[in-house]
Amino acid sequence: MTRGKIHGVSAFLTACVLLALLGGCALVDGYRPAPGSPGRAQLEQLLAAVRVVPERPHTRGYERDCGAGQGCVFGPAWSDDHDGPGGHDGCDTRNNVLARQLTDIGFRPGTRGCVVQSGTLADPYTGTRLVFTRQNAQQVPVDHIYPLAAAWDMGAAAWPAAQRIRFANDIDYNLQATDRATNTAKSDSTPSEWLPPSRPGHCYYAGKYLTVALRYQLPVTGADHAALRKIAARCG
Repeated sequence: MTRGKIHGVSAFLTACVLLALLGGCALVDGYRPAPGSPGRAQLEQLLAAVRVVPERPHTRGYERDCGAGQGCVFGPAWSDDHDGPGGHDGCDTRNNVLARQLTDIGFRPGTRGCVVQSGTLADPYTGTRLVFTRQNAQQVPVDHIYPLAAAWDMGAAAWPAAQRIRFANDIDYNLQATDRATNTAKSDSTPSEWLPPSRPGHCYYAGKYLTVALRYQLPVTGADHAALRKIAARCG
C-alpha cells in the first residue's frame, strides 16, 4: 500500500468527509458541537457507507506489548518506522500528534523542533483546555479513536504487520490527545460502550470513528452503528 492511500472509500466520499471534518455544525439541542465536527448529513453519509456486523468477534492473538516473547502485533508504541504521514521524519508519533493538536507549543532545545515540552490542548473529548508541560506529560496521553484491540477483532488480525503499524500511528485520522482519566475510561471501548464526557464532542468523535472505519475497511457493530446514528441526529 502506498503512503497515504485511502482504503474502502471513493475519492469523492473522502473529499466530502475531509471537508466535513474541517467544517462545523449549527447549534443543536442547546449546545454547539466541538470545532471540526461534521454535520448530520455528513455523518449519515458515513453511516450508510460503513460495513455493519452483528457483534464484535473475539479474535485470539491480540498482544500489544513488545517485550521479550510478546506479540507486539501493532509494532512498538509510537514508532517512527512506518510509511504513513509522519513516518521516518525523525520524530516519534506521540510528538507528531502533540505538535499537530497543541497550540502555543514549546519544543525541547536541540531536538530540531521534534520533542514537545509545553503547549495547550483544546480537548474535544472533555471540552476543556489542558496545559501540557514536561512535568505533567504523562497526564496527556494519546488515544486511538478506533481502538487497537477492537481493530484486531474486526479484521486487523489478518492485515500485514506494516499495515497494523501504520494504523497504530495514523496521525491524520486515528489519534487524539486527551486527559489521562478520559483515556483510561475509554480504554478499548467502542461507541456503544463509551462516548466523550463532553456532549459537544460527540459529533467530532462519531465523524472520526466512522472515517477511520472506512479508511481501513473496518466494520462497526450493530450496537455501535445505532449509537452513532443517535449522535448524528443531534449534529445539525
